[in-house]
Amino acid sequence: MSIAYPKPDIPGTTLFDGEQAMKGFALNKMCFSFNDAANRETFLKDEDAYCARFGLTSPQREAIRNRNVLELIAAGGNVYYLAKFAGIFKLDVQDLGAQQTGMTKDEFKAKLVAAGR
Repeated sequence: MSIAYPKPDIPGTTLFDGEQAMKGFALNKMCFSFNDAANRETFLKDEDAYCARFGLTSPQREAIRNRNVLELIAAGGNVYYLAKFAGIFKLDVQDLGAQQTGMTKDEFKAKLVAAGR
């Protein structure tokens, strides 16, 4: 027996729930593999073959090619795993947040600091 919960409608937000977790399992598994330096090197040598190894869908592969965080999240990506992917390109979670909000990294950091006051 499963219980259905209503999904809150938060404009511009993709909620990471069970459905998204299942949708993004292969993508997140691949991103987790980037904890290993050898896997990061293998990915950079042939991204498409590496994505195929994990069975990524066409939208997931396209989001990887585009380096687009919002597309990756829509494709089931979890920001904690996507940070492993971003790290390959010397990006951090603040870079991801800036991309998600359409801000520069400095603007995003300032917003975080202001929110903490």
